Amino acid sequence: MASTAVDPLFVIKGNLSYRTPIQLAPFRASGISCINFQFQRSCQKSLGNVTLHHDKWMAMRRSKFLQHVVVPMAPTAPSPAADDPDYLKKLAESYGFQQIGEPLPDDVTLRDIITSLPKKVFDIDDMKAWGSVLISVTSYVLGIFMIAKAPWYLLPLAWAWTGTAITGFFVIGHDCAHRSFARNKLLEDIVGTLAFMPLIYPYEPWRFKHDQHHAKTNMLHEDTAWHPVWKEDIEASPTLRKALIFGYGPFRTFMSIAHWLLWHFDLKKFRQSEVNRVMISLSAVFAFMGVVWPLIIYKTGIAGWVKFWLMPWMGYHFWMSTFTIVHHTAPHIPFQPSNEWNAAQAQLNGTVHCDYPRWIEILCHDINVHIPHHISPRIPSYNLRAAQESLDKNWGKYLNKAKWNWRLMRTIMTTCHIYDEDENYVSFEKVSPEESQPISFLRKVMPDYA
Repeated sequence: MASTAVDPLFVIKGNLSYRTPIQLAPFRASGISCINFQFQRSCQKSLGNVTLHHDKWMAMRRSKFLQHVVVPMAPTAPSPAADDPDYLKKLAESYGFQQIGEPLPDDVTLRDIITSLPKKVFDIDDMKAWGSVLISVTSYVLGIFMIAKAPWYLLPLAWAWTGTAITGFFVIGHDCAHRSFARNKLLEDIVGTLAFMPLIYPYEPWRFKHDQHHAKTNMLHEDTAWHPVWKEDIEASPTLRKALIFGYGPFRTFMSIAHWLLWHFDLKKFRQSEVNRVMISLSAVFAFMGVVWPLIIYKTGIAGWVKFWLMPWMGYHFWMSTFTIVHHTAPHIPFQPSNEWNAAQAQLNGTVHCDYPRWIEILCHDINVHIPHHISPRIPSYNLRAAQESLDKNWGKYLNKAKWNWRLMRTIMTTCHIYDEDENYVSFEKVSPEESQPISFLRKVMPDYA
C-alpha cells in the first residue's frame, strides 16, 4: 500500500513494505534536501547524519509491512568525520587511548608501508638475539631465587616478576617462529621448542595457527587470535552464555589458557602435512611435564609445584592474554568479512601500540611495539623500536597508540564483547542484561582513569 508520512523534518512517500527502498522526498519550501535509504541493520548507517532512535527502528524492522510511519526527529548537527582531529582526540580519551588513528586511504597497500621502512630493521643480529636469551634466562633464574627466599607476603611480587620473565621465553620462541631470530631455520625451531617447553606450549601448533593470525588479522571467522563473540553463541545455551560472559569479562586476562587448550592439542585442527611437526612439539611438551614436574614435586611437594611453576605460569598467561587483547581489541577497531577486509588497514589501523612500564617491556622484548611486527613479522624484536620510529614519521596520523591504563582495560572488558556489523562490538549488558552481572560489577569496580 502506498502511503505518505509526514514528520517535522521529512515527507516520506512510497510503499513502506519491508526491504523496499524509501524515498524521502525533497521538501524544498523548508530547505530540506532529499535522502534515499533502505531498511538496513543500522538506521544511522542508512541515514547518515540523521539519527533514528533504536527502539523505534527495531519496531519498524519487526514489521514486514508498514502502512504509515511517523517518526518525530529534530534536526541534528552533522556527525563528526572519522578524520576530524578533535573528534578522534575525544574518542581516544573516552577509550583510554593516547591517539586513535585516522582511516588509512584505500589506495595504500601493505607493500607501500613495508617499503617505507629502513632496510636495516630487517637485519638479524646474532649478538642481540642471544642477548635477549641471556636476559630471559637470567631474569627467570633471579625470579626463582626470589620465590625461594621471599616471605609469603612478598610472593605475589616474586611471581609477577617471574611470570613476566618467562613471557620473554615466549617472545623468543615467537621470533623463532617468524624466522626473525637466526639465519638457520633448524636452529630457530630448536630454540623455539626449548623456549616454549617451560610454558607447556607446543611450538609448531602455535606457529601454524599464529601464521594465520598474521595473514588474516581481524578478519571475521579466519583470525585465530581474539575474536568477538557471535550472537548465535550467546543464544545457543545458558551454560555457554555464562561461560562467555565470565570469560570475556572478569576472566579475560587469563583467557589465553582456554585458547591454548582449544587450539594446540587437537590433531584434527591441522593439515596432514603439519601433523608430524605437531607431534614433535607435543612430545617435547609432554616430556617436560613428565620429567620436570615430578622433579619439582619430589623436591618441594605439590605446594612447591604451585609456588615455583604454576603461579609464574599464570603470570605468563596474564601477559599473554593482556598483550593480545590490547593489540587488536577496541570499540573503534572492526573485524571485517573477507570480501571487505583490507590488509594494510587491518595491520596498520587495526593494531595498537601500547606502552607499558619499562621493566615489563625489557623482560618481554618489546612485544608491545606491535604495529611494525604486523607490518612485517620478519622484523626482529630488537629492531621493533627503530621500525616504530619510521612508522611514526611516515604514517603517524594513522596509528592507534595507548599507554596501559585502567580505562583502556575497562573499555575492553566491559564493552568489546559481541560482534555487531555496525557498531563493531556490543556489550553483553545490552544483549543479556539479566545475566551480565559480572560485566556490571567490572564497570563499577574498575577505575575509570587513564
